Amino acid sequence: MCGICGELRFDGASPSLTILSKMMTSLARRGPDDSGHFIKNNIGLGHRRLSVIDLSNHAHQPMLEQNLALVFNGTIYNYPALQRELSSLGHVFQSNSDTEVILKAYKQWGKDCVTHLDGMFAFAIWNGNELFLARDRLGIKPLYFSQTSHRLRFASTLPALLATGDINTNIDPIALHHHFTLHAVVPAPYTILQGVRKVAPGTTLTFSLQQQSPTPKRYWQLNPIQQNYTSNQWIEATRTALQTAVDSHLNVADVPVGVLLSGGLDSSLLVGLLADNVKDLLTFSIGFEDVPEEQGSEFKYSDQVVARYNTNHHCYTIPNEQVLTRLPEAIAAMSEPMVGQDAVAFYLLAEIVSKVVKVVQSGQGADEAFAGYFWYPLMQAAQGTNLERFRPYYFDRSHAEFLQTVHPDYHGEDYTSQTIDGLLTADKDGTFLDKVLRLDTTTLIVDDPVKRVDNMTMAWGLEARVPFLDHNLIELAASIPANLKLQENGKYPLKAIARDLLPSSIINRPKGYFPLPALKYVRGPFLEFMREVLNSSACRQRQLFQRNYVDKLLAAPEQYMTPLQGSKLWHLALLEKWLQVHGL
Repeated sequence: MCGICGELRFDGASPSLTILSKMMTSLARRGPDDSGHFIKNNIGLGHRRLSVIDLSNHAHQPMLEQNLALVFNGTIYNYPALQRELSSLGHVFQSNSDTEVILKAYKQWGKDCVTHLDGMFAFAIWNGNELFLARDRLGIKPLYFSQTSHRLRFASTLPALLATGDINTNIDPIALHHHFTLHAVVPAPYTILQGVRKVAPGTTLTFSLQQQSPTPKRYWQLNPIQQNYTSNQWIEATRTALQTAVDSHLNVADVPVGVLLSGGLDSSLLVGLLADNVKDLLTFSIGFEDVPEEQGSEFKYSDQVVARYNTNHHCYTIPNEQVLTRLPEAIAAMSEPMVGQDAVAFYLLAEIVSKVVKVVQSGQGADEAFAGYFWYPLMQAAQGTNLERFRPYYFDRSHAEFLQTVHPDYHGEDYTSQTIDGLLTADKDGTFLDKVLRLDTTTLIVDDPVKRVDNMTMAWGLEARVPFLDHNLIELAASIPANLKLQENGKYPLKAIARDLLPSSIINRPKGYFPLPALKYVRGPFLEFMREVLNSSACRQRQLFQRNYVDKLLAAPEQYMTPLQGSKLWHLALLEKWLQVHGL
């Protein structure tokens, strides 16, 4: 797990080491163990390393071989098998790293190498003439780029590109619409800034002097596998695929691997599947202060898992005062504005966990793949078009409210509805809910919880692995009939697996969320913080928001919640603060 960056010049100039160094400095927290750069002719590559696999200098990056140069961020879980296969084909390895496996795979299979890789990855390969960019199937690892007629720059984070100072920072109206209506999900290729784009999941891009505007090549799509399984056969297939994913995410590491244990079904299930194979398994939980409406922790559940498996547990409670003090820090670590309350929670948890381990497993993806959220049954029961069934239960705002929220300069079409309707309509397989779950897994989760976890953990040099997003498991889950997944209030296959592993109180509990009540029920010092941000001279001069809408939310913040129970006031304050901390 690392930070990567680079520059390709189209104008005959040589990339600037100063520019490369600025990006590498911005990425330093993603890779605190080592750094390196490569500049030759019109290409420059930079790397910050978090040493997890082959801790020796043999795995140093950029990795060079003949005319090839590679920078890579992520983990390839099948790299031992690929190394054996490539060795049998005549390739000689100088390291025991997944990085070198990618390089040799490219030599053997060219751009099709990505289809051989199981894992989370974003990488760039220069072959002397072309720059090949690739991102993993589920978009677990980020990859941003900025292009002008003179050059292309890419990096693991958006702030690394901003550090170069030569970026169009005008707000993108299409992205802004998605941000405020689709729970801050801005699907690729857009970002909130017009001058920065991102590579889509399961996609590659190839740039050269001759091909400065390549068409993205999609190398993977989530298609269901047709199987006439019984319910028990689906459960057994899920058990096998999940155990395989959990094992691979554990074994491919030369450092200890812990678990972020929230107390929910998903993370608890990871502990249950790992405990027999790991002596003294490290687990970590975090909680916050309660409010009258909601508890700030799920310790009463996580403690049961700890007691059952006798894990080496670390439990932390963060006072609200510290949350408020650290908010600007957490926001600065965000590559894009993230309104999910648990972004701040993950940031504070990762800081503590990173002092104990370098790698953790986390439960993201299970709800989307196995229908765990409360809105799925509501969508299924609704009537009307695809969009009419989806919109009321997921969109944070209607298009009409969006027009009331932002300055008329940013008004336009109902872009979010167009996106969602287009994706659901283009998917021809299965029921409506099957399509929703595939949309959630391939698009919505990428730019919401998955992005949050990557940003917040890597801000502390902590690698978070997400076995529920193993693409083999995801393909299997997409094939399970939606009605089977919805049994027992959702995630039935996972609950069936868990019967032998977890207390029934965890399996049967209502779906929980990573709670940070102070950002949901906005009052006291948190309200004053948001008031100060939204009434600041920077905010007023920016004229992004309509003042009467801001004033309405400030007057009664707890009256204005989204269908997903988020604070609309926090949405505005978060975006404005993000722009401010990034100097925009």
